[in-house]
Amino acid sequence: MTGRTEWPGDGPDSSRAEKEPSPQDPAERARAICLRLLTGTPRTRKQLADALRKREIPDEVAEEVLSRFEDVGLIDDAAFAGAWVESRHHGRGLARRALARELRTKGVEPTLIQEAVEQLDSEQEEATARELVARKLRATRGLDRDRRLRRLAGMLARKGYPEGMALRVVRQALEAEGEDTDGLDESF
Repeated sequence: MTGRTEWPGDGPDSSRAEKEPSPQDPAERARAICLRLLTGTPRTRKQLADALRKREIPDEVAEEVLSRFEDVGLIDDAAFAGAWVESRHHGRGLARRALARELRTKGVEPTLIQEAVEQLDSEQEEATARELVARKLRATRGLDRDRRLRRLAGMLARKGYPEGMALRVVRQALEAEGEDTDGLDESF
């Protein structure tokens, strides 16, 4: 005996936070599922709808619950998209194109995606690209010029930066190091 009172449902394989409510009322189950999911991190309406569908909540009940959550401000895809862009751009250095792609996979409407990614202007995006290249530049020293260009421009491309901007930023960084960039391949 451990000296503490055991409650029904307590045990090595039970977690109150993970369990779905026992009521048979699908609307109550749907509300509880949504609240639990929203406690950890913000979610889009589509993410919540997918979770409810996966847990076999009837579509009409899910729609009603999700609409109510939107009405009271617990679901706000526009706010989600704006926060996502801010966080992922500053935290991971992602460009507008990559951010839009991520938001599409989360089910955010195209107009909301466009509004969110327009928070970043070209100057911000280019400044972030310069910071990313500056951080990675030292790790490429010792490699030949073309390989450095491909590695650095490729890193920016994976983060969603346009090819022209990526090449320009990398060329400028290499030139600032004294690297000769005349005759560099125009594509990577």
